Amino acid sequence: MTQFLFLFGVLISAITVTASPSTDTWPYGPFEYKGIARVLYLMTNDPAGNSIIALKVNHDGTLTDGSITPTGGKGLSCIDQRVNRISYPDGLFSQSAVDLKCNTLVAVNPGSNTLTMMAIDPRDPFKLTIVGSPVSTMGEFPVTAAISEKNNMVCVANSGAQAGIACFRMDQRRGLTPLMQKQIRLPTNQTTPPVGPWNTVSQVLFNRDESALVTTVKGDPRHNITGFLSVLPIHDRRPAARDTRYVPDGIALLFGTTLIPGTSDILATDAYFGALTISLDRAQPKTIAKTVVTGQADTCWAVISPVTRTGFVTDLLVNNIVEIEPLTGRILQNTILPNSNPGMTDPVAVGKLFYALSPGLGNTSASVAVVDVSKRPAQQIQNFAFNHGSRSAQGLAWL
Repeated sequence: MTQFLFLFGVLISAITVTASPSTDTWPYGPFEYKGIARVLYLMTNDPAGNSIIALKVNHDGTLTDGSITPTGGKGLSCIDQRVNRISYPDGLFSQSAVDLKCNTLVAVNPGSNTLTMMAIDPRDPFKLTIVGSPVSTMGEFPVTAAISEKNNMVCVANSGAQAGIACFRMDQRRGLTPLMQKQIRLPTNQTTPPVGPWNTVSQVLFNRDESALVTTVKGDPRHNITGFLSVLPIHDRRPAARDTRYVPDGIALLFGTTLIPGTSDILATDAYFGALTISLDRAQPKTIAKTVVTGQADTCWAVISPVTRTGFVTDLLVNNIVEIEPLTGRILQNTILPNSNPGMTDPVAVGKLFYALSPGLGNTSASVAVVDVSKRPAQQIQNFAFNHGSRSAQGLAWL
């Protein structure tokens, strides 16, 4: 367990590069390529009042300050059981605290048990307006949310004493309305705020055709408690009454997850060892590749680059990005970034650029690393500390 918690001594001190994945054997379909982002969005997760920070993306992909807009709710952070204090820099033990589709953004408010829907002005992406009012998430301590354009809904997962999944219809004038009378409970046996990272909810996301909501939930291998994938079917644009839970081979502490475009597969991080590729295109989810990251401490977030067609995972306590070939689990390169960030949390990939949030350690401002992953090795082009820096900042989405 000590190796999992604080294994720094085995860190790779140089960049290791291998060949790119062969397109001859690449089974995945086309990627949606949108070139460059205009704005990055994240949330402060401030207990005094949560807000959305909008950062301007310049023509070269670098960042400058933009705007800050209150969500109408409050932030709150988990308790890190390893040190018995508020968890920094990973305040929510989750990925996707903020999600965005078209000009609609949603953000969780863990301190007020609510979810906020916001409209982004198409003429001014730094102008955000709350649609309707923040709604109850039907549980306690929401940590992750996902939008389905196809179903015109958003689903959220709570990770506190009343942990579970709730879904809402989205209306551009009225805001969010519940699609269920009560949440679907998840068996985490937690408190509010949660004490983790063990036995907490990690992420919600919709599968490839948006016919199901997938939720990753951590277990506690120290006490033989197994984590799981929850799969909630969506029929006629409404969630089913029950989910089904699966335990793919090899999982220990499932964390952040990303869809592999053109497939029914997901790249899921596991904080115990690295990452897994899991196929959802089966009667039961099946692990098809495993990646062990040497020297990792808490590998917890994942994203797929549309340019390299590979996965990138980040570590809470190690300031590197690891590139993975999802089909085989092979590590292509491990890049230690030339900045003083303690590690990285939520990442996004836009065109050739990779952006990753580094919230700080509770007494420092947050920053976002900007990396060109089309280079071999990957090259940092900026590490931007924003003026509205928040020591508990969470989530990252782009427009």
